[in-house]
Amino acid sequence: MPGIRGPSDYSLEPPRHPSLKINSKQPFNAEPPRSALASSYVTPVDFFYKRNHGPIPVVDDIERYSVSITGLIDNPIELLMKDIWKLPKYVVTATLQCAGNRRTAMSNVRKVRGVGWDVSAIGNAVWGGAKLADVLELVGISKLTRTTKSGGKHVEFVSIDKCKEENGGPYKASIPLSQSTNPEADVLLAYEMNGEVTKPAFIPLNRDHGYPLRVVVPGVIGARSVKWLESINIIAEECQGFFMQKDYKMFPPSVDWDNIDWSTRRPQMDFPVQCAVCSLEDVTAIKPGKVKVSGYAASGGGRGIERIDVSVDGGKTWMEASRHQKTGVPYIAADDMSSDKWAWVLFEVTVDVRHPTEIVAKAVDSGANVQPENVRDIWNLRGILNTSWHRVQVRVGHSNI
Repeated sequence: MPGIRGPSDYSLEPPRHPSLKINSKQPFNAEPPRSALASSYVTPVDFFYKRNHGPIPVVDDIERYSVSITGLIDNPIELLMKDIWKLPKYVVTATLQCAGNRRTAMSNVRKVRGVGWDVSAIGNAVWGGAKLADVLELVGISKLTRTTKSGGKHVEFVSIDKCKEENGGPYKASIPLSQSTNPEADVLLAYEMNGEVTKPAFIPLNRDHGYPLRVVVPGVIGARSVKWLESINIIAEECQGFFMQKDYKMFPPSVDWDNIDWSTRRPQMDFPVQCAVCSLEDVTAIKPGKVKVSGYAASGGGRGIERIDVSVDGGKTWMEASRHQKTGVPYIAADDMSSDKWAWVLFEVTVDVRHPTEIVAKAVDSGANVQPENVRDIWNLRGILNTSWHRVQVRVGHSNI
């Protein structure tokens, strides 16, 4: 691709915040301290989790950078960034979450394969860019189209990023055409991250997050929001790449690597209702008395959070935590026009703890979906979608502050 290149080694990696917990150096995968997440509704770029599969691509010339749109269409085109900038700009607040978030807790039950994430492979950002529905209109695909005249039913995103899982080929993934052409799905070709929050000026994506252009698919696992976009292909069947066909699929606990059949499951898209405590570590020592319990809750598909329940006795009794998105503003239901329907909810509640105990948090979304109680019941060989009740152990008597 003109203007962008994928390095063959890791000598040109960008700088990262020193407080990140590094789960893999090459490729670089890291998450922030969990305490950093609950402190801000919009996750600062430096503290947004980093998920990579190879060396970070380098843009040499933004003026020459381009994205091709090809496949089952009549008029393939090549778009320069200036062409994308001319389209109406939309700003969408959306939470992205790696499907492997909280994998470490799942691997404690039984070994799984994948990056060992704690609870922070998730972040909430304000994304700016062109809606994919508007971009597809440039090649004659009308809004709300489900199938093109040539039989295209899926939109494949291909990255410049090269990864070993694709035998040195590019990372790629797809979503249905019906989702891509629906303006209300808010799928973006994003070129800005948190720009509207920090200042009115244009704040481009940084390199770790897809500079100069990435896809953002709200409400769907992060694996479908392809970074460093190189091409968009209109195809008849879903993407046949590794990360669609041999990864990020949900299997029952009875399936392991010796009896797996990838073809029996569909690629994971929406993420289930999720919740985690961020103000306390897995084992925390405190002084007896009042303790603030805070964290995040989110659900996929644009479903809001109906409530967050917190227990200070291991799940025997519960109290409801307060919810908010913007600080000081009451939570707005996801079906309200002014709601950030793709964004997480932050919660907090003050509890009285006098004895060693287990504090538990769980969420219920607007579709009445609830989190499973035990991680062992949802164990799967890839360690994805650990949405079990989040538990932290509290020891009373000695402060760790």
